[in-house]
Amino acid sequence: METQNSNPGPVGEHRQTPHMRDHSGNQPPRPTGSERVTRDMSHIKGWGVDRDHKDRPAHPMERTPPRLENVHWETPEDQPLNMTVFHSTERSGVTPLFGTSTPPRGLSGAMRAKAYGWSESDLRRWLTLLVADRVDVFEGLFDDLRRGRLPNVFAEMGIRAELKHNPAGLAKKAVAGMAVVGVAYFLLRRRSR
Repeated sequence: METQNSNPGPVGEHRQTPHMRDHSGNQPPRPTGSERVTRDMSHIKGWGVDRDHKDRPAHPMERTPPRLENVHWETPEDQPLNMTVFHSTERSGVTPLFGTSTPPRGLSGAMRAKAYGWSESDLRRWLTLLVADRVDVFEGLFDDLRRGRLPNVFAEMGIRAELKHNPAGLAKKAVAGMAVVGVAYFLLRRRSR
């Protein structure tokens, strides 16, 4: 009895088996010659950057280092530094441009100064910065009250917009907030007895 694939073909020849079909059920064309060794990998980003220069069509236009003959660049002055600007310990100095709208102040500023003393890979840095942001919110509320201005917390939190565009989400947040306040009240009353 003869088996189905008794003639395997020349040694080293690639044979397609029934499981090597594309999604339409057709067998893909068989590679010939050098195609058997190299496959088309042009869909991979960056593929072929290390190929021989004669095989790279952009090579005559490339130049290392790039030409800067027609570019006249003078480094602009650094932004004046007249306030405390925090920067990473991994960086030697401040960046050429930086924000000045919210200078560090009060307890939150002291917390940020401490946090920027730690490396960016240190979890204490990021947690301290998160807490400093929350402290800054309360400092802003107290500052408003000190100036005789009553803060409009609901407008600043976007309650009106959320009521208009996401009423179900706002209801969930309100219920969760009331539950937290209720549990806290219950625990405080129980503790005072």
